[in-house]
Amino acid sequence: MTVLDLPSARQEAWRWSDMEALRAAAASPQAPAGINPADLFLDIDGPRLCFVDGVFEPAHSRPGPVEVTRQIAATDHPLGSLAIGEGWALHLGAEHAATCIQIVHLGTGGENHVPARILLADDAVATLVETFAGTGWANRLTAIALGKGARLMRSVRLVQTGGFVSIRDEAEIGEAASLVSIFLGAGGMGSRIDGALTLTGKGAFAEMGGALLTSGTQRQEAAVAVRHEQIEGTSRQIWRAVAADQSVASLAARVEVARGAQQTDGEQSLRGLLLQRTATVNLKPELEIFADDVKCAHGATVGELDRNALFYLQSRGIGEAQAKALLTHAFVTDALARIGEEPVREAFAADAAAWLEAAL
Repeated sequence: MTVLDLPSARQEAWRWSDMEALRAAAASPQAPAGINPADLFLDIDGPRLCFVDGVFEPAHSRPGPVEVTRQIAATDHPLGSLAIGEGWALHLGAEHAATCIQIVHLGTGGENHVPARILLADDAVATLVETFAGTGWANRLTAIALGKGARLMRSVRLVQTGGFVSIRDEAEIGEAASLVSIFLGAGGMGSRIDGALTLTGKGAFAEMGGALLTSGTQRQEAAVAVRHEQIEGTSRQIWRAVAADQSVASLAARVEVARGAQQTDGEQSLRGLLLQRTATVNLKPELEIFADDVKCAHGATVGELDRNALFYLQSRGIGEAQAKALLTHAFVTDALARIGEEPVREAFAADAAAWLEAAL
């Protein structure tokens, strides 16, 4: 078996990462997942792709404009560089649109690597939903390039029952283009969601955020860096973490504003909620600014459920467990509100509600 050369916790950027859980997932034996891939697709019309253990499964797919193709990872990221082989690519020409694309990843153990590439020409529009289910180590690299005025919405749900999911996004966002990526970690796996977004054009917009929900001894992590290189760029990093039992959720968000990238508007909002005091939420917001005409702000808070709000709900006849679920659900929904399609947003909310029911 290949010995994995993984980052060390001694490296600052990886100090909260659970690489031992990743190793265990990669070495786990394969066993039937007991999941029908068809049941993982949301009930929306559009192209569908299914990958089982990293291999394209045509029986449950109708790719439409999405190509299945072998790729070589063009990155120096320690995990993303391992994502080599069969993957998928979406190339849209100017003013073309492809919406409600669904990509399902089902693992049965061991490790699997799938590279992806999204290239949208000027004024092209695409929306994608990705779902990770099963177990094992699912490792993904997605390279994104958006032309002038292009718009991409990605919604990614991590509902694996075990194992580990590592995701690396690398994006270049052109003039007046928009990239919105929302993640929900609501399964029992460990995870590392890793992003490097570069706003290369005037008036570009980038958002990467979501919610990580952890319980037991689970550990999930998001680490995102957004770099503004041109004027009038806007970025948002809105993350929520809910941790129960002895679990750990970690959020690191960084904004870099290059010299000359005037009139940048960058916002970071990192908030953590502890359901028990034995749980841990780590937050690390960072700003590095080399321009003087900018509006950049960050906020980071960790706390427990508001006792006054709980008392108010209970005084209105709502049971304690339901009151806690309502407040926690409102806390999480804040990070999922940017998902564009209502059925997708509702599906993510249902995943979060199912997790809350089990955790509370």
